[in-house]
Amino acid sequence: MEDFIQERRKKFNLSVWMISTIVIALLLIVSIFTHGFGIKSITGATTSDVEAQVKDYIEKNLVETGTTVEVGDLTEENGMYKVTITVAGQKFDSYVSKDGKLLFPQVIDMTKEIPSASGTQTQPQIQQEVPKTDKPKVELYVFSYCPYGLQMEKTAIPVVKLLGSKIEFKIRQVGAMHGEYEKIEAKRQLCIEKNYPNKFLDYVSAFAANTKIGNCKGEETCLNKELNPIYSDLGISSSKIDKCMKDDAEKLYSNEEQNAAGNGVGGSPTLIINGVETQSERNPDAVKELICSAFKSAPDECNKKLSSENASPGFGTSTTSSASNGSC
Repeated sequence: MEDFIQERRKKFNLSVWMISTIVIALLLIVSIFTHGFGIKSITGATTSDVEAQVKDYIEKNLVETGTTVEVGDLTEENGMYKVTITVAGQKFDSYVSKDGKLLFPQVIDMTKEIPSASGTQTQPQIQQEVPKTDKPKVELYVFSYCPYGLQMEKTAIPVVKLLGSKIEFKIRQVGAMHGEYEKIEAKRQLCIEKNYPNKFLDYVSAFAANTKIGNCKGEETCLNKELNPIYSDLGISSSKIDKCMKDDAEKLYSNEEQNAAGNGVGGSPTLIINGVETQSERNPDAVKELICSAFKSAPDECNKKLSSENASPGFGTSTTSSASNGSC
């Protein structure tokens, strides 16, 4: 997580979106941990005891059942315990208060400035109003394995299916920050979209719903075991996709990276409507309302009520009461 924050600092200006993300994350921490973290009398406990209890709490309360969680490298730092947490192959540093009541999943070093791309500090920019059009253009930028990108895909796809051809929708690939397997999956999705455009969203839905895929961490045998049934159910030829991966995928992927960079997008998810970056709660009805507000004349489909339950981050089909606005 710290590496990611540093990379973002090098490339992008501080925005209102970033500030709101931090505020919401802090509010989420407060809401979760007013119940108490449940580690009693940490001081004097062994390192393994603390790590085990952090792991137990995360598995029971913060992730989808079956998600791989690893906790280790606990040290004392800044008056708290610093611990490394790995969730579904994604590693980040967190802190635990010494009284055992608070877990801080995200670390922000407030002693350092956040520079702009030119190296000078800038003031936050006020988000522009989304212009209205006859056919809104909606772009959802993601890293293919980002938990929050998956969350937003699960949220947006029911809306896209509702509105159909009345909007211009596209999932855009930002690049890969979690490893080579994320790049491979981005290429796979681009090939499926190219060869099976009418089945693409169904593939993304099935991919995001499968908790076992996240645990495969890109291991080919494990991954193929999970992907082959999806191909079969949707009528997708694996040989056709493999050929595209060999012949076309690199160019498709490079074009997506260039597009994201050209539009100043480096985070997942980033939702852009009619050229303006927007924010929404991560439930289908909220996203529907946001997109429908971008029509000059909203269609009848906008009157239909969709689910107001927030999709959970990461793989799986569960929902969450949290209004998390996290990002990768």
